[in-house]
Amino acid sequence: MASGSTKAVYTAIAANSVITVTKLVAFTYTGSGALLSEGIHSFADVMNQVLLALGIHKSKQAPDAEHPYGYGRDAFVWAMISAVGIFFLGCGVTMYHGISSLLHPHVVSEIGIAIGVLVFSFVLESYTLWVAYVEVKKSAKKLGISFRQYMKEGPDPMGVAVLLEDLAAVIGVVIAMISIGLVKVTGNPMFDAVGSIVIGILLGFVAVFLVVKNRSSLLGRTITASERKRVVDILAADPIVEGVHDVKTTVMSTDTFRFKAEVNFDGAEVARRWLADQDLDAIHTTVSRSPDELHRYLVTYGEHMVDALGDEIDRLEEKIRAVVPQAKHVDLEAD
Repeated sequence: MASGSTKAVYTAIAANSVITVTKLVAFTYTGSGALLSEGIHSFADVMNQVLLALGIHKSKQAPDAEHPYGYGRDAFVWAMISAVGIFFLGCGVTMYHGISSLLHPHVVSEIGIAIGVLVFSFVLESYTLWVAYVEVKKSAKKLGISFRQYMKEGPDPMGVAVLLEDLAAVIGVVIAMISIGLVKVTGNPMFDAVGSIVIGILLGFVAVFLVVKNRSSLLGRTITASERKRVVDILAADPIVEGVHDVKTTVMSTDTFRFKAEVNFDGAEVARRWLADQDLDAIHTTVSRSPDELHRYLVTYGEHMVDALGDEIDRLEEKIRAVVPQAKHVDLEAD
């Protein structure tokens, strides 16, 4: 797991814990449905971000006999659980409370306290949003893709989840302030209930987006086109490679992927590289003695060529891993 995502997750947990307590205490004084929805929203964010932190921890487990490729995808599992939590706890409870308040409106008191708490929340939420944005931006730049593309195709669901949750939180605070402001101006408590419903819908969209993204990762989606091209270009530029085809890639964790391809090798170049280290005069003397000597040498030569090709494949795999560290698992097959 990238340290940037870890920073964003733990920053969000700390900030949202403070915000949750502040909003819920303020709700007891004001009775605002929108403020309660925001309190529930922030509490859901804390719980979901704790799940993301757990996913970070779980994904770092070393490979073992049961999971030879490691536990990297555990991050996607916990991110999926977090997304489902946003849908049911954040969206579901908020929508329920909003509809209940719409059917049974109640008076909002101490509006000044409510606005003050929301302004305080807006400042903290904006800070955590900025931290998450900066980290996702760094990750996108590292992969050589746009910010928008990373949000959709990036391999790290943690940073994206925190960013979207914080964005929803900032927008939710604005919605709550508008709804409470309308209550103060019009005296109609229905606006407070409508604010709760709109916040619930917002959380629903965030949850669905994250569920779809993490489902794709759990199914084993491919890497970005730029990452794929980078690895293929390394192979194509090597003198012993004549062609690369049947390329298959799979994201294995937030910062690693598997690359598999069939490669057409230049047999003549492989032979030339091996012969460069041989004593050709001695070989010529040996094979000229008799047909049996020639036969034995050709059999031995075949074994040497197989070994030489294996060494070349190992060299290429190491070369790819050195240039693209995310390509932790590279499988090249001779075609």
